[in-house]
Amino acid sequence: MMKRNFYGALTGLVLLAAVSCGPKIVDKPITFDAERLELSREYLESHYGLEKDHPDIDPKMVVIHWTAIPTFEKSYEAFVNSKLPNWRPEIAGAGALNVSSHFLIDQDGTIYRLMPETLMARHVIGLNHCAIGIENVGGTPDTPLTEEQLKANIALVKYLAGKYDISYVIGHHEYQLFEGHPLWLEKDEGYRTEKTDPGDEFMNQVRGAFAPEKFETLPKR
Repeated sequence: MMKRNFYGALTGLVLLAAVSCGPKIVDKPITFDAERLELSREYLESHYGLEKDHPDIDPKMVVIHWTAIPTFEKSYEAFVNSKLPNWRPEIAGAGALNVSSHFLIDQDGTIYRLMPETLMARHVIGLNHCAIGIENVGGTPDTPLTEEQLKANIALVKYLAGKYDISYVIGHHEYQLFEGHPLWLEKDEGYRTEKTDPGDEFMNQVRGAFAPEKFETLPKR
């Protein structure tokens, strides 16, 4: 059966239901051993100048991504190990810590928690010290993001905004808008990547499910 993608029409009633119901979250932890803890501490210090005994974060934003990997299993596999795999040479120079995210949402809308929400994950340049990451399986032409994923993202953002002092909800493609913002701490001026995920339309629908005053307006270029 062909999966529906999020560009299909969504009624206001569907969006309201997604926001009003708390999400079911399945815990599926990635490896977070002593090596990952140490690599996370090193990343916080080298990139942000933050010296910490434990790589805790104070969440101020949620960053939404897609994996560009068509299956949950392969997406999870990309995050599970502590060290960056050799197929990510474009970011290897910025540290050995593997990329990860706090949550991973499958195409059917199932939400998986990969790691504690207040530990640092490497998922967005300049902002990992204050950002909770949500990855979505897919994002390729053959596996576009689905309506189920859209509803799950809205419900998860509502849950996180009720638990933490979340000021911003952004797409990964919007992260460079924060250069010069007080939350931006990246020390390496040459460390940037161009991102397209998850796109303006998806983010407009996520943010549009909330009152305009719920979150801060994104900085302008």
